[in-house]
Amino acid sequence: MGIRNKIAPGYTYYLTLTVVEWIDVFTRPINKHVIVDSLNYCITNKGLEVYSWCLMSNHLHLIASTKQDENLSDILRDFKKFTSKAIINNIKEAPESRRDWMLNLFWYAGKNDKKIKKFKVWQNGNEAKEIHSTAFLDEKINYIHNNPVVAEIVATPEEYLYSSARDYAGEKGLVGICFV
Repeated sequence: MGIRNKIAPGYTYYLTLTVVEWIDVFTRPINKHVIVDSLNYCITNKGLEVYSWCLMSNHLHLIASTKQDENLSDILRDFKKFTSKAIINNIKEAPESRRDWMLNLFWYAGKNDKKIKKFKVWQNGNEAKEIHSTAFLDEKINYIHNNPVVAEIVATPEEYLYSSARDYAGEKGLVGICFV
């Protein structure tokens, strides 16, 4: 279960997964594609259903649920574990000017956590809010899609490659979403 909010089976949630210390790890395309590929893997192989998503420099927003008999908390746990290892490997192996600084912060974040072997990339919990109405769903989809606009990364939501706004605008996005 999520630490901040409990995730009950059978519901759809607005989720925010945040990098420890808000480190801007998703400024490098190699790390962005770890998230995209992992989301698509979870959709294809683990029963994850994504309705909306947006990857920012240090956090990921999702509106998601699972197919019947699947546990969203378990999928998110596995997603975080896999992506943490892949991101740490990328930082170690790919050119990264902030390598030592980032590895030190990720090491420090995990040093007192018995569940972490060496590095901790994601904050505990998933900041899960149950989607309880159509109005709340619309509000959260708009918030997610406008996040890169507010951050002044793009002028319109559908310009941002790492978001489902492209799908909702009729273009093919990077993650296989389910439309609401």
